[in-house]
Amino acid sequence: MAPPMPAATFAALFRAEGITVLEVGDWRDHNRNSKGPWGEVHGVMIHHTVTRGTATTVRMCRDGYPGLPGPLCHGVIAKDGTVHLVGYGRANHAGLGDPDVLRAVINEVKPPTDNEASTDGNRHFYGFECENLGDGVDPWPPEQIEAIGRVITAICRHHGWGARSALRHLDWQPGKIDPRGPGMDWDDILTRVTARLAGDKPDPKPATPKPAAPKPLPKPTKPTVDLSQLVAAAKSNPAAKGTPVTYSGVRTVEAALVDAGLLAKKYSDGHYGTTTVTAYATWQRRLGYTGKDADGIPGRTSLKRLGDKYGFRVVA
Repeated sequence: MAPPMPAATFAALFRAEGITVLEVGDWRDHNRNSKGPWGEVHGVMIHHTVTRGTATTVRMCRDGYPGLPGPLCHGVIAKDGTVHLVGYGRANHAGLGDPDVLRAVINEVKPPTDNEASTDGNRHFYGFECENLGDGVDPWPPEQIEAIGRVITAICRHHGWGARSALRHLDWQPGKIDPRGPGMDWDDILTRVTARLAGDKPDPKPATPKPAAPKPLPKPTKPTVDLSQLVAAAKSNPAAKGTPVTYSGVRTVEAALVDAGLLAKKYSDGHYGTTTVTAYATWQRRLGYTGKDADGIPGRTSLKRLGDKYGFRVVA
């Protein structure tokens, strides 16, 4: 744990680590500090954006979108490895997560499976959105993976942290799947960070990847949603604030509804409340259902079609 570093240091340490940095507008003063505290900080969180195109991605992460104001992170890591700094201070990137995971990050051990969303992550984590469609197919170029490792290393080096002070969004919030896709090997990234931290000083030049024989890419693993547990969560309609999620698969479905443009990201909180019911009913109507068949309570066919399109599988 530590107080956040000054913004000027934030930019300088990335350049010292051999990263190409672009500073976007008034990023040093662009934050959500009026909405809550920023710090102590405990780690670095990595996300994917579900977007295509660097300019579009950077603009969205800086400005946000209806229902979720920017900045949505501190930096955007583009496909070519360039880091675009878009904000500094409290940012809308982590949301509520598992307090057991936070304790694991503080203790620098492998985090447990997240099953609760009750702790403010925007306060405690540096956040980086990485340009990727998040569909499990869009690849992660070597330049981007290298930059992710160097970003984590730079922050950990400054604060005296180890590699386990870095985590993925999927480690923090139940139902989240980011980052994922071909080339995204989290254990490999943590190994790189550990190796770089073991050196006496940062390498000012990016490493040149050595040619290697191509390896078959692992088949992406889709998250699973249990229909019966999801329906039970939908019918219980719990209040979100201050209560743990009733079923982690709700977040997977809400993330799909966000990707479909039917649910604002701020409501993707793991609670199948009235807003999620309304969003799912819109999805049902989009599939041609009407009346009681479009009541916002998932059925197998509509849920399977949502999963087929947005990357999860359905079990009974």
